Amino acid sequence: MVKDIIVMKFGGTSVGNARKIERVADRIIGAKNNGNSVVVTVSAMGDTTDRLVDLAGEITDDPSRREMDVLLSTGEQVSIAVLSMAICKKGYGCISLTGIQAGILTDDVYSNAKILSIKADRVIKELKKDNIVIVAGFQGINKAGDITTLGRGGSDTTAVAVAAALKAKYCEIYTDVGGIYSTDPNLVEKAMKMHSLSYEEMLEMASSGAKVLHLRAVEFAKKHNVVMHVRSSFNSNEGTWVMDKKKIDTRMEKPLITGVTYDTNQVKISIFELEDKPGEAAALFGKFAENNINIDLIVQNVSEKGFAAISLTIKNEDLSLAKKVLKELRQKHIEIDADISKVSIIGSGMQTHPGVAARMFKILADDGINIEMISTSPIRISCVIKKSKAKEAVKSLHNGFDIE
Repeated sequence: MVKDIIVMKFGGTSVGNARKIERVADRIIGAKNNGNSVVVTVSAMGDTTDRLVDLAGEITDDPSRREMDVLLSTGEQVSIAVLSMAICKKGYGCISLTGIQAGILTDDVYSNAKILSIKADRVIKELKKDNIVIVAGFQGINKAGDITTLGRGGSDTTAVAVAAALKAKYCEIYTDVGGIYSTDPNLVEKAMKMHSLSYEEMLEMASSGAKVLHLRAVEFAKKHNVVMHVRSSFNSNEGTWVMDKKKIDTRMEKPLITGVTYDTNQVKISIFELEDKPGEAAALFGKFAENNINIDLIVQNVSEKGFAAISLTIKNEDLSLAKKVLKELRQKHIEIDADISKVSIIGSGMQTHPGVAARMFKILADDGINIEMISTSPIRISCVIKKSKAKEAVKSLHNGFDIE
């Protein structure tokens, strides 16, 4: 009989060595003894993925993405096997399943695949046997039968997707911090751990640089209404709940700003002398989309003498591919600036408080920080500034908006 299902996800640092694996095993058994059916997703141990990438680099400078997926998927298989051994040794039924065995079907984009569906029959079968099920994160299989990997944060996405497929009570994401904070606690001593966040707030934080949860995992959770609990793998304290805003206690007025984030993994590309006519922007951004390059911020200037200029930001790792795209499009008049960062403030409270943008800009101006690009949503304001000013800006904004 399958009881209330919970999904528990542990990152690479949590299973970095035998001692840590034993501790994780005890935590999983504790959840089992509390009357739950337990499914676990784990990442590769410690720096295993980095070592596998380095190994490939010793062979070739341009490895096939398909073969890289075959290689990198082995890291998670080591983790699930040794964790299952640790649990079995303690007298509990346990079985490890690769992404393929767990029925995770993806699209054909090697190294950054998206989950299309999960046929969870095997997982449910094992839960009915009263087994703890350990599923490899970060991997799946496409329709051609090839192994695929899900890209950065893929184990988070696996955990949430499995939770959705099993209609789990909730999905716990175990990390090396106590939950989700108003900003980086290593940077701001007064950073506040939040009890709960809406999917919308967490999506904005994840897309703006907060590294605790990956954006795609939050998108999946929102789409399938999976309740997430982000908590420390080193203690039993309650962490931060991420859920539908209707389930969050609304008796207290929402604070104006709930978080300040920053992202230094950004590059700005400015493209000049674009013909100002219909279809030019569509061709440019269509080509980026074909190459799976995600665009973050976009600014277009006013047309002058029949020509326009567009500035956009992308992730550092997409720069070499973006250069190839621009070369194919014969765009010669470009400027690239890697000395930038994005600083953002997030909070659903700003929807009912005018003047938030002006206050943000004044705080930055008082610190002599110049703004190069601006982007907004109903609950977020982002500014592109020089990379060297990012941490200073975060501290000033966190203090300036009295987040506590």
